[in-house]
Amino acid sequence: MTKRSISPYLLLVLVTLFWAGNSVVARYIRLEMPPISLSFWRWAVAGALLLPFVWRDMRRDWPLVKANQGTVALLALLGVTNYNTFLYLALQTTTASNALLLVSTMPLVIILLSRLILGSSIQLRQSLGITASMAGVAVIVAHGELKRLLELNLSSGDLWVLAAVFSWGAYSVLLKRRPVGLDGMSLLGYTVVIGTMFILPLYLWELGTGRTVNLNLLTLSSVFYVALFPSLLAYLFWNHAVEEVGPNRAGQFVHLVPVFGTLMSVFLLGERLHGYHYAGISLVAVGIVLATVGNAVSVQRTSVKPGP
Repeated sequence: MTKRSISPYLLLVLVTLFWAGNSVVARYIRLEMPPISLSFWRWAVAGALLLPFVWRDMRRDWPLVKANQGTVALLALLGVTNYNTFLYLALQTTTASNALLLVSTMPLVIILLSRLILGSSIQLRQSLGITASMAGVAVIVAHGELKRLLELNLSSGDLWVLAAVFSWGAYSVLLKRRPVGLDGMSLLGYTVVIGTMFILPLYLWELGTGRTVNLNLLTLSSVFYVALFPSLLAYLFWNHAVEEVGPNRAGQFVHLVPVFGTLMSVFLLGERLHGYHYAGISLVAVGIVLATVGNAVSVQRTSVKPGP
C-alpha cells in the first residue's frame, strides 16, 4: 500500500491514539524519569531509529535545507523541542482533567493562527464542529457535572500545557510553508536532529540539578514506546495529513485524544464507562463530522510555500 492510498483521516486517528498513549505513559513514569530527560531520550532514541533510513534523503536535500535553515529550525523548535518538553513539564503538576480540557483548545488555536499567519478563512462548519467537540471533551472531563468544570483551577502546569498547545498550533500552521521539494522523511529527520540538539542544554541543566533517571524495564520500555509511536510515526502521519487536508481540518482530530485516553483507562486500568462518557464521545464524533465531512467541505491537497 502506498502512502497516497492511505486516508489522511485514518492517519489522524492513529496520531491521536498514539498521543493519548504518550500522555498516559508520561504521567505514569513521572516519578521514575524527569520531564526534560524523557523529552531528550525520547527524541535521541527516535533519531537513532530514524537516521539509518533517511540519511541519504537528508544528504540529498541538504542544499534545500541550508537555503531555508530558519524555517526548518523553527519547525524543529516548535514541534519537537517546545511541544514535548512543555507537555512533559505540565504533566508533573497539572491534573489529567485540566490537561485534557486545555489540549482540546488546540483546534481553535490552529484555526486562529492559520487565520493570522496564512490568512485562511474560517468556515462555519469548522466553528460548529469545534464547539461541539470541545463541549464533548468538557462533558468527559467534568463527568457530566457543571460544578466540576467550574471548580477547575489553573496551575503552573496548566500554563505549560497552554504553551505546548500554542507551540504545536504554530508548528502545524507553518508546515504549509515548508520548502517546496523537501521530502517528508527528510523534513522529519532534520526536525528530529535539530530539535534534539535544542533539548540537550536543557537536559544537561536538569542533570545538574540532581534529578536522575531510574533505569529499569518500565523506563526503558516507556522511552522506546514514546520514541516510536508518538514521535516517529505520529509526526510522519501528522505532517502528511496536514499537507493533504490542511492544518484547520487536521487539528479537529485532536479532540479524539481524551476519547482514546478514556478508552485506554477502561481496557488498561479496569475503569468503567458511564453515561457522560458516551455523551462526550458522541459530541466529539459529531464535531469531527461537522468539520471534515460534507459537500460544504472540499478535501484537496494543500500546496506548500517556500519559507521566508
